[in-house]
Amino acid sequence: MGLNFKIAFGEQSDEGVGFCTGDKVKRSSKYVNMRHYCLLLLLYPMLSSAQKQVAIQTEHSSLVFSIREDHKLYQAYFGRKLSPATMEGLSSPGDMESYLTAGGHNLFEPAIRMVHGDGNPSLDLVVAGTTTQVVNADNSITRITLKDPVYPVTVELCFSAYYREDVISTWTEITHAEDKPVRLYNFASSMLHFNADSYWLTQFHGDWAEEVRMQESRLTSGIKSIDSRLGSRADMYQTPAFFLSLDAPSTETTGELIAGTLAWSGNFQFLFEMDNENRLNVISGINPYASDELLAPGKRFITPEFIFTYSSEGKGAASRNLHRWARNCRVLDGKGDRYTLLNNWEATQFDFNEKKLDSLFDQARLLGVDLFLLDDGWFGNKYPRNNDRAGLGDWQENTAKLPDGIGHLVRSANEKGVKFGIWIEPEMVSPKSELYERHPDWILKLPNRAEDYYRHQLVLDLLNPAVQDFVYKTVDDLLTRNPGIALIKWDCNRMMTNTWSPYAGADQSSVFIGYVQGLYAVLARLRAKYPTLPIMLCSGGGGRTDYGALRYFTEFWPSDNTDPIERIYIQWGYSYFFPANTIACHITSWGSQSLKFKTDVAMMGRMGFDLDIARLSGKDLGFSQEAVRSYKRLSSLVWQGDQYRLVDPYNHDRAVVMYVDSVESHGVVFAYNLHPRYGTNWTAVRLQGLDRQKKYMVREINLYPGTVSRLPENGRSFTGEYLMTVGLHVSGKAEMSSMVIEIAM
Repeated sequence: MGLNFKIAFGEQSDEGVGFCTGDKVKRSSKYVNMRHYCLLLLLYPMLSSAQKQVAIQTEHSSLVFSIREDHKLYQAYFGRKLSPATMEGLSSPGDMESYLTAGGHNLFEPAIRMVHGDGNPSLDLVVAGTTTQVVNADNSITRITLKDPVYPVTVELCFSAYYREDVISTWTEITHAEDKPVRLYNFASSMLHFNADSYWLTQFHGDWAEEVRMQESRLTSGIKSIDSRLGSRADMYQTPAFFLSLDAPSTETTGELIAGTLAWSGNFQFLFEMDNENRLNVISGINPYASDELLAPGKRFITPEFIFTYSSEGKGAASRNLHRWARNCRVLDGKGDRYTLLNNWEATQFDFNEKKLDSLFDQARLLGVDLFLLDDGWFGNKYPRNNDRAGLGDWQENTAKLPDGIGHLVRSANEKGVKFGIWIEPEMVSPKSELYERHPDWILKLPNRAEDYYRHQLVLDLLNPAVQDFVYKTVDDLLTRNPGIALIKWDCNRMMTNTWSPYAGADQSSVFIGYVQGLYAVLARLRAKYPTLPIMLCSGGGGRTDYGALRYFTEFWPSDNTDPIERIYIQWGYSYFFPANTIACHITSWGSQSLKFKTDVAMMGRMGFDLDIARLSGKDLGFSQEAVRSYKRLSSLVWQGDQYRLVDPYNHDRAVVMYVDSVESHGVVFAYNLHPRYGTNWTAVRLQGLDRQKKYMVREINLYPGTVSRLPENGRSFTGEYLMTVGLHVSGKAEMSSMVIEIAM
């Protein structure tokens, strides 16, 4: 159990708050119980003299709040870690409250907007207490309780500090004890304030096959918004993550910034508002668009986590903080191994049978990968899944293709020394399916409007408990009947449109949030029964990539675009916020580059193949087999090592990435030439993360058969100081060429 330290300025009861007298005062045609207000007034002198600051600290950062004479909470500081003596002298600049409310004196975008049961559209929040729970040596949770002096409303600002990882996650919990429901129109997970000369925002946007394209711009006065309104495939156009640099744009190694991301698989919103005094307010959370919340008395509304880290040493340090936090604290089996695999999609698409799949198991064994993944097309009988126009929802084996069922495939693969995985898309349904014929009422669709199709499919209504049971049972039955299944690829190929659910009743504003809550409820049930099963998160590529989902998944599919030039940019973008062991990278027929180049790019993450191995030449097969062996030998470096992005493809015609183990004894460098101009002469690349005093052998690996290394330093030993000060000449002159270089003591 954790230890609790508490200073209480109000006492919660089933009625709402504790009281010091029995008096009632009539206000606005409503009786408001004032005993809570009396208690707060009595305790304010102690509050202002004994509890002036609340500090949330990690190893290298401090987030400090002050409680002033007006008994409100202000953000006094956020940045490099401060000593206790320094914190004592802090005062909050300006008059900006830490969690701005609507309806009162605030003139800027609020973190919370509430209309009470009596119609009053205001909220006033004062500090009522704080608690800190020590979860373990690395993690503590601080709760700052705010209350309205007149209405029985409680807002808890919650901060979970991960000391060694230098990461803070924050969320908000809202309750009330009014006689009637209240309506929430804004309910931010986080509100942070900054005061700098200038602010530079790095955001990520895209579309199918062009995910996480990076843009950096200087913020100007007014509000900049990054948001999504797509529901189930919320990340299709905008990625729920950003960098905010202070005073000047940050580089990989220099600059003061925060990196932030939202743990939510639905509509999100980030607001950046620069006020009249050049201060910046940053609000993060669920997008309130079409999602106001009718909150019943006694019910607790909990926002998703906003996860952020501070760095005074550029984007690279911020990324490594998030990577360590993800592996240690959030991603399912974040410290565990991952499977190399062969996917059948490019070899067969929908056209396969048992005999063809059996031959692919032989190819997987020959290649040396761990697992064979059967993709789309294995299900449906009345409406067989022979294309993407039918069959979704009918999760029984197609007897024409697989007369002996999935069980035969699992046994056949295992007999050949290969594990078996399978693709599903359980949140969706084809109008041409038995499920749709039986349950047309299970679909999200507007009354009196035509159904709206995307990829010839519709979204199941996960607000409906029967639909949640169906999705759970679909996966559970598949795993129960075939206990040898070793991995699931869970897809979600469309966004929500024409969105309406009978289970939301007259209050349709609950649909977007309710869908995600329903999805998480299903995933939690599955994880209770199957706690360790690897599941890949897919959403038409990178349409759902967030730490809310990664509580339940071990990795994600970043894009359907597997052209290796494009993948360098896509994997680069995701690497800012997610560790390499969560990013699935496959070698496919996309792109005209060499097999070596494609393989070297895929080795930057969790490597797999989606090729017809039977078509490979003898040299290509031999190269691929050796690449699998090399990758397995080095995979722990990639999955668990510290990542350093050394040369940026956005500003150069090459990219260089490095991984180093925790004891600085072993590293691997991936170098890629893109399209350099004729006559380009690259300078040496300085490595990072090594021990300056240690000596390292430099060796190029993953060479194609019959070729020799063109690395000038190949086969020689250098000190860490040399490698980080002088560097290596890791880039040749040829376009679309690559090197993989091992650095070892």
